[in-house]
Amino acid sequence: MDTGRQEKALTPAARAILDAASRLFYEQGINSIGVDTVSAEAGVTKKTLYDQFGSKANLVVAYLTERDERYRDHVADTLRAVDDDGDAKVLAVFDALQSWMDENSPLGCGFVHAHSELLGDADHPAHAVVRAGKLWIKDLFAELTRAAGHPDPDSLSIQLLALIEGATVLRSISELPAALPEARRAAGILLRAQA
Repeated sequence: MDTGRQEKALTPAARAILDAASRLFYEQGINSIGVDTVSAEAGVTKKTLYDQFGSKANLVVAYLTERDERYRDHVADTLRAVDDDGDAKVLAVFDALQSWMDENSPLGCGFVHAHSELLGDADHPAHAVVRAGKLWIKDLFAELTRAAGHPDPDSLSIQLLALIEGATVLRSISELPAALPEARRAAGILLRAQA
């Protein structure tokens, strides 16, 4: 399975900046954190930040891209642990998101937060990263349901995406920890009905 990951070496300064920005953007929000705060937290000058990333927008894109790559790797690892090529793999995507959110997203989905923060800037390049991440999940569902022998994987993938994204938003903003397990249960019902 292609996770879409593109390895790129970062200088030590860029790594420090991206690590600081990732933590600060996730914990405090993209709009509330300026480059002064990021550079101070990273222990570099603002000039170094601009030399490494060019702009705050590029830094936001780097933050979301790396987060997306880490999530895709997490999903791939979860799927590799499932021996069954049928519906168990489809349901494992829900399990992967549950463990990802438990371990990496205690404040909710970073993409949901970023999208809502950047709504006022329709041209922000981060929107493309968010969109691609969400469409990757749809494509993954299509691939997995096709492999499981479902007759209409394209339609089914959208239905499964609606379940998992709805549960992600509910868990992110409504503090409903059962949202993902319940969405997984609903996905199982849907898969059996479509078989």
